[in-house]
Amino acid sequence: MKHQTKLRTDEIIPNENICFPIGTIFAVKNKYEKLDFSGVFDKHKKKGIDINSLIQALLSYKLTENLSISKASGWINRGEVLETFNIEGFEERTLFRTLETIGKNREEIISDIQDRLFQTYNFEHTDVNLDWTSLVLYGDKSKLGKYGYSRAHRPDKKQITVGISELVGPINIPIGITINKGNLNDMKHFPDTYNQIRDRLKPGSLIIFDKGANSKTNIELILADKMKYLTSKKLNKSDDKRIKKFDKSKAELVDAEKGVYGIKFIKPNNTDYFYFSENLQKDQLKSRARKALQKLKEAKEIQKSIDNNKKLPMKFRINNVLIDVSYSYQTKLMELNEEEALKLVETVIINGREGFFCIKSSQDLTLQEALQTYRKKDSIEKIFNSMKNEIEIKPVRVWSEDGIYGALIIGFLAQLFISLIRYEIKDLKTTSTKFIINSLMNLTVTVNFRINKPKMYIYANFDPINKLILHQNQGII
Repeated sequence: MKHQTKLRTDEIIPNENICFPIGTIFAVKNKYEKLDFSGVFDKHKKKGIDINSLIQALLSYKLTENLSISKASGWINRGEVLETFNIEGFEERTLFRTLETIGKNREEIISDIQDRLFQTYNFEHTDVNLDWTSLVLYGDKSKLGKYGYSRAHRPDKKQITVGISELVGPINIPIGITINKGNLNDMKHFPDTYNQIRDRLKPGSLIIFDKGANSKTNIELILADKMKYLTSKKLNKSDDKRIKKFDKSKAELVDAEKGVYGIKFIKPNNTDYFYFSENLQKDQLKSRARKALQKLKEAKEIQKSIDNNKKLPMKFRINNVLIDVSYSYQTKLMELNEEEALKLVETVIINGREGFFCIKSSQDLTLQEALQTYRKKDSIEKIFNSMKNEIEIKPVRVWSEDGIYGALIIGFLAQLFISLIRYEIKDLKTTSTKFIINSLMNLTVTVNFRINKPKMYIYANFDPINKLILHQNQGII
């Protein structure tokens, strides 16, 4: 007699049931309602499909599949998803018009969002980090797209610049976004970003930003509002004098693990916090040594071309049909041996400032406080990383300018909701955007269609993260 030891696979019978991610939709609806965002957007669109439903659907899509606006239309235009947002089917262009509406009214919308944030949450402080980044812009039609310093290492592509303001820890919530042309440097972008949030700050708030935006004009703007600032500064000739006199034995040990020493230089209106880091010096010397070797390698390639009476390799030439150039190169390798040549390059590249850096502030802090406060600015770098790689605000395609503004504001709102989840739920404070999004996506609902009976909704795939979020947002299921 044979005994069955394994369960046979049941025959799969097709049915009309559907399954889709619901956790993200719940979270978006909760934050949207809590912040009363309906009043932010509905005044800008009175006719047609409800703008708030479309924005909530876009935000939900942004935190799930998030491929493109065209794909978003297909994702939302599914029966059960449309029913979830209480809207009827629509054409793809409806979403583009929604983004243009947001972009056209961006200044008022951002201001209203800030109103809701500060009315809803009693934030313990209003100290802020400010920072800027660039995004590649695909296409040539938008006036925003300009060639500039590319953080994406794509100098061949036009770009736009984006500024973010963030309430510093332990809050770590973005409260503003500014979008500008791709050739605008941080120093000139600073006033837009600062002015957007200045009225939300309490007198005496600390504004933290890096040396790229440090200028006399920007600092005067902060001080005129009775705010304080902390920034880094580019080393100059006066700092070279400090470097020559620097003696670790006379400096204060600020960070034993990284070998950081510091000296305070108190001035009438501000203080310089001057540091030397052994770890930073080692890293910078290694980097400069690699650069010196690369320069020597390039010189050898050029010398070889000269010796063999050949054209220079393409990377050393101007490649433009409209430019006629005759080249005449002479390297110093004829006069120097390899060791001497490398030493010459290192002399030019290594400037003696390796390991030194300076923080400047209107506050009187200890060396430890100044360094720790500036280091914590990396939280805004994490927001940029999250927006670029998890929320995926890039790549930016060429639509209308208002459409570009609108798309980036949707990305900003998606990041805001994730940051608010971390702020409200202390157990998720250090949880990455990726894990929060994946957890919310994992929570699904299966719609069971039954003949002559009401539809049945079956929720599945609960995990510790989405349980915490749902518990925080009681009553949304």
